[in-house]
Amino acid sequence: MAAEVLAAGGAGTGLQVHVFDAMPSVGRKFLLAGRGGLNLTHAEPATLFNTRFGAGNAQMTTLLQNFGAQQVQAWAHGLGVETFVGTSQRVFPKDMKAAPLLRAWLHRLRESGVVFHARHRYTGWSSTGALQFNAPQGATEFVANTAILALGGGSWSRLGSDGAWVAPLQARGVGIAPLAPSNCGFDVTVQTANGPRAGWTDFLRNKFAGQPIKPVALHFTDSSGQGFARQGEFVLTDTGIEGSLVYAASALLRDEIARSGSATLHLDLLPAKTLKQVQADVAHPRGSRSLSSHLESRLNLHGLKVALLHELLPKAILSNAAALAAAIKALPLTLSAPRPIDEAISTAGGVRFEAMTAQLMLNDLPGVFCAGEMLDWEAPTGGYLLTACMASGRAAGHGA
Repeated sequence: MAAEVLAAGGAGTGLQVHVFDAMPSVGRKFLLAGRGGLNLTHAEPATLFNTRFGAGNAQMTTLLQNFGAQQVQAWAHGLGVETFVGTSQRVFPKDMKAAPLLRAWLHRLRESGVVFHARHRYTGWSSTGALQFNAPQGATEFVANTAILALGGGSWSRLGSDGAWVAPLQARGVGIAPLAPSNCGFDVTVQTANGPRAGWTDFLRNKFAGQPIKPVALHFTDSSGQGFARQGEFVLTDTGIEGSLVYAASALLRDEIARSGSATLHLDLLPAKTLKQVQADVAHPRGSRSLSSHLESRLNLHGLKVALLHELLPKAILSNAAALAAAIKALPLTLSAPRPIDEAISTAGGVRFEAMTAQLMLNDLPGVFCAGEMLDWEAPTGGYLLTACMASGRAAGHGA
């Protein structure tokens, strides 16, 4: 996006625009984002859209005023890619594919004179201020009047974003908030009669890992009183939980674990039923039926949900109708750690906005701009990540 702005603004001036990419081809992470249908942006009102960026809300709101959700759609249309708004208000290309849009985009950039250099991994600056790269021919340098760094966060290192840029920028005095996983899964700790145990039992893991839990509502309030409550679904993993509902709460959960060492959320396994309804059905005489058969017959509760009750609840609660009903509506689950940053969909932290001008130029490095996920903001999935990256890229391009 920065290159697009520069190429258009420099037309006829002799300005040369070069894009260096660490990977063998351009846009690898963009293509990954489109693997399940490219979620370009979100159609909710800007007043709500602009609140989705964590610590960077104020700064991102300013950037999005110039290039927000509507502008993203118009930009795609200008590349010949029609979009539609899904039932969740997420915006996608009509063919749900990233490759045609990327091909059209790269063609337009090359036609406008942008030069691409693949397999060039940025490593810092030389003593004379030249940009340094590891390239197929070995270490190489490039002298530029102005540089825009769009080096990604710290997740998906195999696609180029490994956070290795943090050290050379910190060495130049740039203020950087520590990178942390965002939109991530978590490991669990289970309380047993013999004390806490890391992870699930072999039975639960071997039988149910990879299976979704739905519908379910997740409730969590952190130690500062900030709360989260939403219905959706998530997936049981070998070590804990992940998936869309967990990702939506991940920032609160991650920060609480950092503060307190753990975070305990509560799961409503039957969000369509009231506590009274669940109490009545659990208390209904079950005769010779097993508890699992009883719960399936009365509440249609079976499979993974029943297995979770047995995994997480002591026998005293399982045998007490009132306590079991309460647990079905608010099953406690303790998380011990977020999954490693390289497994996360995105990252929090990065170059602090106070280390840059309003045009995203580094205060301590005149002529060097930063854009994208390497800035100190985070956002949920749903088109917010791509839109913010594009908006900041355009802002850096205009600044340069």
